[in-house]
Amino acid sequence: MSTLYTQQDKNIHRTWLLMAVFLVVIVGIGYFVSYYYQSPGILYFAIVFSVVMNIASYWYSANIVLATSGAKEADKTQYPDLYHVVENLAITAGLPMPKVYIVQDPSPNAFATGRNKEHAVICVTSGLLAMMNKTELEGVIAHEMSHIGNRDILLSTVVVVLVGFISLLANIFIRGSMFGGGRSREKGEGNAIFMIIGVIFIILSPIVATLIQLAISRKREYLADASGALLTRYPEGLASALQKIAAANTPMKHPNTATAHLFISDPFAGLGKKTAALFSTHPPIQDRIKILLGMDVK
Repeated sequence: MSTLYTQQDKNIHRTWLLMAVFLVVIVGIGYFVSYYYQSPGILYFAIVFSVVMNIASYWYSANIVLATSGAKEADKTQYPDLYHVVENLAITAGLPMPKVYIVQDPSPNAFATGRNKEHAVICVTSGLLAMMNKTELEGVIAHEMSHIGNRDILLSTVVVVLVGFISLLANIFIRGSMFGGGRSREKGEGNAIFMIIGVIFIILSPIVATLIQLAISRKREYLADASGALLTRYPEGLASALQKIAAANTPMKHPNTATAHLFISDPFAGLGKKTAALFSTHPPIQDRIKILLGMDVK
């Protein structure tokens, strides 16, 4: 059975594994392309690039996520109630006070990001603040605070950067196949083979990106729900918040597939993005509500 501590260890191991796999894949692609074009420099570039991206994904991924989401740091004087809730729950959870950010968006949603608890961020939408009462807001913030305590945030944030490069590499790969050169000049079918590999890469890249996102496990949402409920001692608050989010069924103005798994609910809600449950980055909200309402935290 998954516990807070086993989840923390798993997240650390998965983060290192993900970064190692990314390094191997990029170097492998670099080797193949350098062999095809008979240019060792491409392989050297791939090695340096993979190392740099791993470092950047650790140190700067949170900034990338915030910039991609259009989030701005919240003014404490403008959002005193939000800061008060975050401060109280941080103290209760025994965590440092995270930075607080706002996304101006009518869709009710929230996420946590950062590389560790000392550099954590909790971000909520303006729609969430407008829709939730105090106990519901506490439930949502406790859920996000649990992601910080469970060490979900590093893995989830690193995924955004590394997965995003899968699509980028796919585009580079197919564009490169459109030009002659390398061994294709010597052997006509070479370029055709390269094109086929590029097309396969493009077709598979969204699937690979989804599978990597799923590798962080939807169980983390259930665990964060449970941990958050224990933090507030009032699971009905988060359950009510999730009910309002589900009823609103409002997509965010600028949803992004790379960051979708970070949010407390699917930012594509209502856009007709019908994804099979197997390939969804979020567990069904109704299942989460049912579990929360059945909890006994007394």
